[in-house]
Amino acid sequence: MGILLPLFKSFALAFGALLPVVNPLGSALVLLGIVGNAPAPVFRSLARRVAINMTLFMLVVELLGAALLNFFGISLPVVQVAGGLVLASMGWKLLNQPATATKTDADVKEVSFGSSDLRSIEQKVFYPLTFPVTIGPGCIVVMLTLSAHDSVQGHGLEDVIAHLGIFLAVVALSVAIYVSYCYAPKITARVSHGTANGILRIVAFVLLCIGVQITAIGLGTLLKGLLKS
Repeated sequence: MGILLPLFKSFALAFGALLPVVNPLGSALVLLGIVGNAPAPVFRSLARRVAINMTLFMLVVELLGAALLNFFGISLPVVQVAGGLVLASMGWKLLNQPATATKTDADVKEVSFGSSDLRSIEQKVFYPLTFPVTIGPGCIVVMLTLSAHDSVQGHGLEDVIAHLGIFLAVVALSVAIYVSYCYAPKITARVSHGTANGILRIVAFVLLCIGVQITAIGLGTLLKGLLKS
C-alpha cells in the first residue's frame, strides 16, 4: 500500500497532464485527413507503429530530459515559456483556421489508394504522424516538467516509483492512441462534419489555454528569480 499510493498519484498526475495535450480523438481526426482513403490494415499498421514510436520517444524525454537541460544550460522555466508559446500559437492557428480546411468524407473518398500512397505514408510514420501530430511541443514540455520534478525529490525509491508512474501513464496513452488511430475511419464516420469541426475548435481552445498556462508558470518562476537576485 505504501508503494501503490505514490505510484497511483504519479500515474494520475502524468495521465491528467498529458491527456489533453495528446488528445487521442482529436489526433485521430488529423490522422484521417493526412492518410485519406486507406484500407483498414494500413490504419492498424500505422496505429501500432505510431504507438510504439510514441512510447519510446516519450520514455527518452522522460529519462533524459532533465539531464539534457542541464547539459545545454537551459532552465526549466525557459523551456516552459518557449514551449508554452509554441503550444499557444498552435492552438490559436487551429482555432482560427477556416472550417473548409478540414477534409470531408467526400474529399477522402475521391482519393484512390495505391502502393505509391502506401510508401508515401510509411515515410510519414515518425514525421509528421508521431511528431508533431501525436506528440507535439506541449507533450515535450509536460514530460520535461514531470521528469525534472521527479528528479529533484532526492528520496531514492520514491523517485523510481514516480518515474514508473509516468511511464505507465505514457503506456496507457499509447494504447489510447492505438485504438483511436486504428478505428479512425469508424470514429469519424459516426461524427458529423459540424461536430468534428466543433471538437477541433474545443481542442484548439484547450491547447491555447494550456500553452498560456505553461507560459505563465514559466514567466512567474523567471520573475521570482529576477526579484530575488
